[in-house]
Amino acid sequence: MHHVLDDPGFVTRLDPKGIYGLAADFPNQCRRALDIAQAASLPDLSDRPRLAVLTGMGGSAAGGDLIRALFEANGAVPFLVNRDYTLPNCVGLGDLVFCASYSGNTEETLSAYDVARRDGARIVAITSGGELAAKATADGQGVIEIPGGQPPRTALGYMFIPVLVACEGFGLLPAQNYASAFGILDKCLSSWGSDVPMAQNPAKQIAASIHGKLTMLYGLGSYQAIVANRWKGQINENAKNMAFANGFPELNHNEILGWMRASQQGVSFCAGIVLEDGTESEKMKARDRVTEEIIGPSTPFHHVQALGENLLERMLSLVYFGDFLSLYLAALNGVDPENIDSINFLKSELTKVD
Repeated sequence: MHHVLDDPGFVTRLDPKGIYGLAADFPNQCRRALDIAQAASLPDLSDRPRLAVLTGMGGSAAGGDLIRALFEANGAVPFLVNRDYTLPNCVGLGDLVFCASYSGNTEETLSAYDVARRDGARIVAITSGGELAAKATADGQGVIEIPGGQPPRTALGYMFIPVLVACEGFGLLPAQNYASAFGILDKCLSSWGSDVPMAQNPAKQIAASIHGKLTMLYGLGSYQAIVANRWKGQINENAKNMAFANGFPELNHNEILGWMRASQQGVSFCAGIVLEDGTESEKMKARDRVTEEIIGPSTPFHHVQALGENLLERMLSLVYFGDFLSLYLAALNGVDPENIDSINFLKSELTKVD
């Protein structure tokens, strides 16, 4: 059966800023980011830090969450992601702080930079310019300057790959096979892009199925939960849809009971998506199966499995699926995926507060 998502131009009819095109460019953005990072001049880190931190907000911090997953699997030191005006008290002299602001003018990140500088941390700024680049350059800190001019949520490659390359160079993470990972993204584009018909395109199929419903995004493990949170942000910003994210096994200790009265709380029009690695233990698979049985047949659940042979590949592929799904949902909702009027209004109001 023909579906509207298969009509030429439907996905981009309300996308004057070309957000879909930026999503389709993600594999090549990652390649450009790799070239930039490998050519960047980074500070000496011969003395290993006690810990590393990425501080940022929104799309600029999303790459930090992925880095944290890689550190949890293979990192040499603890890695924290900070979303605030200040830094955790444990961060101090000699620690490594990545200040990530795509615009370079994010007020929370600029404030956290000042804290890191005051406390003697070693800083690497990832930014397209702005005040952050100016401060870090003047202070003799590391700067990895990336291209500007697009919404931060579409710049994940630029915000993620340089941090990963730096952590490799500092000896905090093992070497990654970038060519293989970016090749997987090429395959994802050829499977989930707008030119792939609905009948063969699971991203379009799930977007159509969850259209008009509150969406629960459940990661079947720790990195899968991190990716679920990235999906949440993309669905919120691109599709202007409410969504919630959680992860197994934690949700089995609390949220599972919230479903008991879901219909009385006006959330009977719900859909669930479980994000999988594909190598989960039998115990984790059972958690998912029993949870879906408890929630009941009135809430349809979909499953999306990562592609690839290693953590970097599987994580990026799962992230990429969510980008396409959010844009197909935006098209079905009849909204401009680029529009962030509510965020801009909030920022303008905050300028009035000292």
